[in-house]
Amino acid sequence: MKQLRLGVLAGLFAAAGVLSWGAARLWDSLGTLPAVPLAAPVVLAVIAAVLLATALSLRSRLRAQRERRPGAKGVEPLMAARAVVFGQASALVVALVSGMYGGTGVFLLGSLDIPPRRDQAIYAGLAVLAGFAVIAAALFLERVCKLPEDEDDNKTGAAA
Repeated sequence: MKQLRLGVLAGLFAAAGVLSWGAARLWDSLGTLPAVPLAAPVVLAVIAAVLLATALSLRSRLRAQRERRPGAKGVEPLMAARAVVFGQASALVVALVSGMYGGTGVFLLGSLDIPPRRDQAIYAGLAVLAGFAVIAAALFLERVCKLPEDEDDNKTGAAA
């Protein structure tokens, strides 16, 4: 499995933000603008909490297994791989979703004097922050599940 790259996530975020900003301008010129739901930041925060809880659980179980504590419950490799895939998929999707809300929020910054639009801008900003929390939790989960480097691979030019 390849590691997540911040550049890819930032590119997805930026591309979705620009497209969303343009779409928001177009919709506004037609007289309507899709609403940013209040549930958006809540759902993203729940996903971040699930990823963080999974990472903390796996970290403690791996630490107990490494320290050979009696009764330590091991971590199945397939379960760890599934957790990492869930984290990576969540980070990629959330980069797109956060970019979408970010672009809409940037568009809404021009009309903060209108109370409903100000509320929408706040929801969009909170969704972006919650999206960053999801990405941080996914990166932490990936780091927790990373296998230690093999010492033989790091040695070059060893004497035979």
